[in-house]
Amino acid sequence: MVRKKPGKDAAETASAKVRAAGLRPTRQRVALAGILFREHDRHVTAEALHEEAAKAGVRVSLATIYNTLHQFTAAGLLNEVVVDSGRAYFDTNIGDHQHFYVEDNGELIDIPGDTIAVSNVPAPPKGMAVDRVDVVVRVKRA
Repeated sequence: MVRKKPGKDAAETASAKVRAAGLRPTRQRVALAGILFREHDRHVTAEALHEEAAKAGVRVSLATIYNTLHQFTAAGLLNEVVVDSGRAYFDTNIGDHQHFYVEDNGELIDIPGDTIAVSNVPAPPKGMAVDRVDVVVRVKRA
């Protein structure tokens, strides 16, 4: 019987996910993918992921976190949700859905994709195509 190191399966899964997205599975990418995708769908900021990585013993700069999140987004592993000019979240749920943004605490909450209907989207400028429509509903605690 061959025994694997604890956590090795998770690292192999993260490595396979990175490779399947067409990215080279570097140490940093695999470590960050392991942190991002180990649980259910979630929303993270670069700063929050940097803190999680530090707690997990992964030494990586904030710049590398930003670069990796943008690479994962370009590769289709994440969606970026921009809530204002200075705040972006990265969403591991890449399926069709929208978001509530709780302004009191900065929390993002998923809205199922079939809940909101967007109509009358104007035709895009010549030579362009609509890639996606993002809806962020801003809420405050009552």
